[in-house]
Amino acid sequence: MWGFLKAIKRKEHRVAPTTWAAAIAAVVYTFAPIDLIPELVLGPLGLADDIGLWSVFAVLFLREQQRWRAGLASE
Repeated sequence: MWGFLKAIKRKEHRVAPTTWAAAIAAVVYTFAPIDLIPELVLGPLGLADDIGLWSVFAVLFLREQQRWRAGLASE
């Protein structure tokens, strides 16, 4: 994973805009005071929307990492 992050930093791999958007949305939504399902009202169930958004980001991140590995294999 560190090699992948270094490749992004060195601009050897271009990350899809949807992955960047999901990353930014996950961070902003986590720290924003507005919540679709508030934890105060529903308790642990209120974390479902946070976990869902981070799960979408994780899937997109893994897809990007697979694209990067495929590019390395083809070189």
